[in-house]
Amino acid sequence: MIGELGHQRYISLTTFKRDGTPVSTPVWVVSDDGRRLLVWSGAKTWKVRRLRRDPRVLVAPATFRGRERGERVAGRARLIPDPRIDDLLRGKYGWQKRVLDLLNRSSS
Repeated sequence: MIGELGHQRYISLTTFKRDGTPVSTPVWVVSDDGRRLLVWSGAKTWKVRRLRRDPRVLVAPATFRGRERGERVAGRARLIPDPRIDDLLRGKYGWQKRVLDLLNRSSS
């Protein structure tokens, strides 16, 4: 199942607030080994803050707007500083990732 999610264009990543309320966000996804999913997000985003406190996640295939298109799978997230993620995302998402990189640089 995880390997299949790595081939999706978007997945819904659900993290949990302190009170247990789930918060779902559509994200780009890649896999480097077919056994784990890798996503990138800014270090100061709410989803990363929630993951630092509670590593439980739910993931599901989704549309670009976050509408889930399949069953959720439970997992545990880890925050890893791996520069390969950027290259993997650029390889999968091409021009869209390059535009996002330009926008991120200009807003810094």
